[in-house]
Amino acid sequence: MVNKVWIGTGWKMNHRLAEAQDYARRLRSFVLLEKPFASVFICPPFTALPSVTEILKNTPVHVAAQNMHWLGKGAQTGEISPEMVKDSGADMVELGHSERRAAFGESDHTVNLKVLSALEHNLMPLVCIGDSAFEKENGTSVETLVKQVKIALHKVPPDKVRQLVIAYEPVWAIGESGVPASPEFADSMQQHVKQTLYELFGKEFGGQIPVLYGGSVNADNALDLIAQPSIDGLFIGRAAWQVESFISIIRKVEVFCKEM
Repeated sequence: MVNKVWIGTGWKMNHRLAEAQDYARRLRSFVLLEKPFASVFICPPFTALPSVTEILKNTPVHVAAQNMHWLGKGAQTGEISPEMVKDSGADMVELGHSERRAAFGESDHTVNLKVLSALEHNLMPLVCIGDSAFEKENGTSVETLVKQVKIALHKVPPDKVRQLVIAYEPVWAIGESGVPASPEFADSMQQHVKQTLYELFGKEFGGQIPVLYGGSVNADNALDLIAQPSIDGLFIGRAAWQVESFISIIRKVEVFCKEM
C-alpha cells in the first residue's frame, strides 16, 4: 500500500526563467534543510525545465514536464518528445490534464499512448483524470473516472506500476472559479479509482499507485483533504505558485501527518 504522502504543484503557464530559478533555489534550501518526508514535485513550463532541474539536482524533489508527445522524435512541429523531456533533466511528466483535453484535443487514447511512452523512457507519468460539472450533476462521475483510468493504463506492464501517480482533479474544481470538492466527495471518488486500480493490477500492485487530489487545494482545506483515507497526496495549483505558500502547505501537512 502507499506509505508516503505526495505534495506537488503545477505552474501551468506561469513563471518566467528568473522567477522559476528563484523558486527552485528556495525550494532546494527548504528540502535540504528540513528534509520533508513527503514526496515533493513541481511541474514548471518547458522553458524553465533544464534550469530548474539543474538547481534541484541531488535533492529528492521530482521535476515534471507539463506534457509530451508519445513519439521519441519526428515531424511533430511544436511538440516535445519523451527524449527531450529526459534531456531536460526531468524525471516525471504530467499527462491528460483537463485543460489540455478541453483546449488541445487530448483524448483517453492519446493519454494512454503518452503513458506507455513515458514508462518506456523511464519517466514517471502523473496521470490526470477528472469529471465535468455536467457528469457530476448527472451522477456519472464514477463511470467517467473508471473509463479514464482503464484506458489511460491499458497495457501498462505490472512491473511498471510503481512508476505511476494518479491525480484526480474534478474539472469543476480547478481554475479561478473552481469550487473545491468536499473532502468526503473527493475521498469517495478516489475510493472508486483505487478499486479500479486493484481490478487492473491486483491489490498488491494496484495498492502501490498513489492517488492524489487536486482542485482548488489551499492552505485552508489541505489538512481536511489529506486526512481522508483514500487521498494519498495533494496536487496544488495557484495556492502554491509562490514558493513560500508551497513550503507552508508542505509544513502543515507534515506536522498533521506526524500527529495522526
